[in-house]
Amino acid sequence: QVQLVESGGGLVQTGDSLRLSCAASGLTFSNYAMAWFRQARGKVPQFVAVVTQDGITYYGDFMRGRFTISRDTAKNTVYLQMNNLEPEDTAVYSCAATTTRAGVAVYAQTRYYRSWGQGTQVTVSS
Repeated sequence: QVQLVESGGGLVQTGDSLRLSCAASGLTFSNYAMAWFRQARGKVPQFVAVVTQDGITYYGDFMRGRFTISRDTAKNTVYLQMNNLEPEDTAVYSCAATTTRAGVAVYAQTRYYRSWGQGTQVTVSS
């Protein structure tokens, strides 16, 4: 059974940084593309970033170079480094895993992910 456990969220101020982690178990990590999505209260989930099985990264349009996704295969963990945080970044951030191999148009859609973590809250105060 695939299990994804996020950590690293919290309450920060505008301009601060956070690094989220997602520890994966019950899977062959190298076979999965790993993604981050976020969902603000009352809004639909939004694609944040994905790192593919081959280490290719894609980002949501709102990133503006502030976020970086990476994966550590030895630790079965995917990270999201978030810099220069803004109040608009406040959301629950969830990681997801898929064996799909495709382009960003597919990776950006939640329906292609079968495994999800429980999410970690990120709150950015102004």
